Amino acid sequence: MALESLPRTYAAIGDSFTEGMGDELPDGTPRGWADLVAIGLAHAAGEPVGYANFAIRGRLLGPILAEQLRPAIDLGPQLLTMNGGGNDIMRPRVSVAATADRLVSAAERASDAGIRVVVVSGGNPTDHIPLGPVFQRRGDELADAVRARLDRSPHTIGYVDNWSDPELRALRYWSIDRLHLNSLGHARAAANVLAALEVPVPAAGAPDEVADELQRPRTAEYWREYVLPWIGRRLTGRSSGDGRTAKRPTLEPIAPA
Repeated sequence: MALESLPRTYAAIGDSFTEGMGDELPDGTPRGWADLVAIGLAHAAGEPVGYANFAIRGRLLGPILAEQLRPAIDLGPQLLTMNGGGNDIMRPRVSVAATADRLVSAAERASDAGIRVVVVSGGNPTDHIPLGPVFQRRGDELADAVRARLDRSPHTIGYVDNWSDPELRALRYWSIDRLHLNSLGHARAAANVLAALEVPVPAAGAPDEVADELQRPRTAEYWREYVLPWIGRRLTGRSSGDGRTAKRPTLEPIAPA
């Protein structure tokens, strides 16, 4: 990408994937792929860029669009990344077609505001979680539906399909809960986005590897610590993001790493 066309302001909306869960800094703050994309843009520009991140864990697509899209558009960023629908396909009932329609329609709305838009899908964890084959089918359907709608759209909207990245399915890219990417996975997702933007990926040391499989919770412990609490929230209508606010709701400068 030519330097003069490089985005100098970037906003991101979405759920836990875009918030950065699984890639926590020492103080517990989630970093994640969107932060790394912002750093990559700053590195390519040779100066800080403005970066905002409205994503909140646990959000379904409806609340993402209702709560995050308008504030992001109002900031007037040159680049907006959107992710959503991953939590929807894990609900007992979901219309994949309606989810794809809403996501692409929202992307077109942002594009109409003069913003460069890239839709970014989350990685595919289904090799490592309960009911994986069910969520695999839904995720495949959603990825295909979004791509088909974007191909038919009169707008020029990018699509980074991490869900269909075969390398990203490997267990080494996933955090201990097996549902969120770890630091290595977020780094790969960021590289996928930067490649789609034709922005060089900054050279850096490899992210820390997560604990190997011998250190991961055994089946009973895994269900007790991660699966059952997740099911409990679904049965009671709660979310891991209840009471949380956006970690970066304004365009703040972020410097090259």
